[in-house]
Amino acid sequence: MPEPDRLYAIGDIHGQLDLLRGVHDLIAADRQQTGDWTAPVVHLGDLVDRGPDSAGVIDFLLAGPAKGGPWVTIKGNHDYMFSLFMCDPPRHDPSLRSDLSWLHPRLGGMTTLASYGIADTEARTPDDLHREATARVPASHLAFLRELELTFSGAGAFCVHAGVRPGVALDAQEPSDLMWIRREFHDHTESFGPLIVHGHTPVDQAVHYGNRLNLDTGAAYGGPLTVAVIESGKVALLTPDGRRALPADPRSTPD
Repeated sequence: MPEPDRLYAIGDIHGQLDLLRGVHDLIAADRQQTGDWTAPVVHLGDLVDRGPDSAGVIDFLLAGPAKGGPWVTIKGNHDYMFSLFMCDPPRHDPSLRSDLSWLHPRLGGMTTLASYGIADTEARTPDDLHREATARVPASHLAFLRELELTFSGAGAFCVHAGVRPGVALDAQEPSDLMWIRREFHDHTESFGPLIVHGHTPVDQAVHYGNRLNLDTGAAYGGPLTVAVIESGKVALLTPDGRRALPADPRSTPD
């Protein structure tokens, strides 16, 4: 299929179902203005953890395409860690520090389990939590997480969760980099070809660095959830008052 000329991209969600519904309302309003109901909506990953309703977020994302919505969902490192915990036996992401686990308070896995009705998470053993999670997390949710895409291209953009490794062709990137990379990617100031649209590293507001666009505005920590529309590499943020152009500023301090 030809790449789309327009796409919408949504930053890291982290269990914030109400915010997710709100940005989809903004997309619907923009579609009314453009008359374009076919432009894909790309969710940049980290659907789960830290926020209050990870289970509800996955239900919402499952329902959209089932109703005909042109939605794409990319796998974030938190989504991957959740799916690894649900393996039998649970697995540890090799890209995560060995002294941490998905259940560590810093990562937010406990809040994801709580959204499935699993109580007293902090007082229970990992094995006990895994047994109950196996009974409570729907198979459809696990299949959805495991089948998520790692990238999506269109409208002059290359969408990914964390970023890409400089010097490596976009079609030869390692999955661990696509879900986890930070510094090497952030410090690179030359063009990658298409605009890299990503999340993973929170910023106070969306930043267009010229070669990349960071849309993670910290919904996991009480910040907003940001949605942008991208057309032939040009970027505008969607707001309740309509579109707000976001020009490139290569002088922006790396995140």
